[in-house]
Amino acid sequence: MRLAARTAAPAFTATDLDGNPRALADYRGRKLLLSFYRYASCPFCNLRIHEMRQRAAGWQADGMDMLVVFQSPANSIREYAVGETVEFPVIPDPERRLYALYGTEVSWLAFAKSAGRVKDVAAAMAKGFLPGKTEGEVNQVPADFLIDENGIIHTAFYGADIGDHLPVAQIEAFVAGR
Repeated sequence: MRLAARTAAPAFTATDLDGNPRALADYRGRKLLLSFYRYASCPFCNLRIHEMRQRAAGWQADGMDMLVVFQSPANSIREYAVGETVEFPVIPDPERRLYALYGTEVSWLAFAKSAGRVKDVAAAMAKGFLPGKTEGEVNQVPADFLIDENGIIHTAFYGADIGDHLPVAQIEAFVAGR
């Protein structure tokens, strides 16, 4: 079931790539972008992660942290998506517990709709983000949640296809308090 704006974000505790515990409560007093991705070698996901890595430090300085969730195991996330240096915490969730908690969806229709993302496929390939092994649900649809300082969902964004994420302009507006 999809979550909605102006409701409390579901509490969780999980372990990140570095073995550190991460809980929603850790982010009280700061804004948070919680993003759910497909699997670690997904070209769409890696294109988005590349963009987020470039923005993470600025957003953190402006009061917003990021937390990323992949349905792949830690070793695959390091191999395909983030390498050894990560600008924000990444949670491997191969059991998809957090995915279920936040109401993310799998959809063959959304998978089919992504065929129109020719420019994104070309951009991902140009950066060397090629498909690798598929882990988890191939038709997992991304989702992004902007959570305020009090743990309340400001924006619940469920992608329309497997490459669809919350527009950066909306994230920027949230960081700026608009």
